[in-house]
Amino acid sequence: MTRPRPRAAPGARPPATGDTVGAVGEFGVIDRVVARAGRAAATVVGPGDDAAVVRAPDARVVAACDVLVEGRHFRRDWSSPEDVGHKAAAANLADVAAMGAVPTALLVGLACPAGTPTAWLEGVATGMAQECAPHGAAVVGGDTVASAPDSDAVVLSVTVLGDLQGRAPVTRGGARPGDVVAVAGRLGWSACGWAVLRRGFTSPHAAVAAHRRPEPPYAAGPAAADAGATAMCDVSDGLLADAGHLADASGVVLHLDRGTLESFIDPAGPLAQVAAALGGNPLGWVLTGGEDHALLATFPAAADLPAGFVRIGVVEAGRPGVLVDGVAAADVAEGLGEGTGHVHF
Repeated sequence: MTRPRPRAAPGARPPATGDTVGAVGEFGVIDRVVARAGRAAATVVGPGDDAAVVRAPDARVVAACDVLVEGRHFRRDWSSPEDVGHKAAAANLADVAAMGAVPTALLVGLACPAGTPTAWLEGVATGMAQECAPHGAAVVGGDTVASAPDSDAVVLSVTVLGDLQGRAPVTRGGARPGDVVAVAGRLGWSACGWAVLRRGFTSPHAAVAAHRRPEPPYAAGPAAADAGATAMCDVSDGLLADAGHLADASGVVLHLDRGTLESFIDPAGPLAQVAAALGGNPLGWVLTGGEDHALLATFPAAADLPAGFVRIGVVEAGRPGVLVDGVAAADVAEGLGEGTGHVHF
């Protein structure tokens, strides 16, 4: 693994250069961000008015919101502004996909210190636009405000709107005994990248990039809905934690197969490499690492799983919870030296 060149102390902000938010003012910031936002295909009235207007041909709108706080969800000495923009958009777009919908538009609330370089915000806007563009979505509005006087952290609150395109929404509460459990996307990569960065390294690049810019399997969400998925959620807090949320909402037990989950670890891949270098167990990242935004879903036993989904277990009746080879999720995580997933408070 490669150590980074000398940089600012952990958590330090890059020095301000050029224009700052305080110098150009609210509307100067808005103008610069809007210039990089792109245009959503569903936009009727875009940024710059009291509110945006977005077409909703389905007559239903999927809506979700995520808040990213500097120091908790990203660090400016670890990630470029474009990285932060990609990550902020991905976290929200994945929530829409997990309902079986496609994204149409985003609204962004920003709180930042007056000394924040406008170039940094422009980079965030560029990253968000790049993440949204393949889906025909874009930022259509939002708000900016100065951080509290005693805070120098940037806070991004992103709201995403989505279109079900005639599908029934897939919630967390529909799993039934006899269903199969399947997952699409990466597991453990972002957590692996975080472990690399927090120790001062920058390689393997694939793991670090996965933390900076997650790659959710967006198309798998609508495909799962079309294939008859009975329940679905994105893996943002960790597989065991989010499987627990789905089990609780559905009132069922999810039995996961450890051997199948271990197959997500390529012996020659970054998870195994980093675990060997740091003395860890890569299965801990697969089971408890969040922010990859894989999609976890349940399907009727007779359903054909859509491309990209891998069967990892079955649904059974019983007291709601998650078992891995018959062992309670909390005990499995503890045995790996991990919690079951991300804890927000």
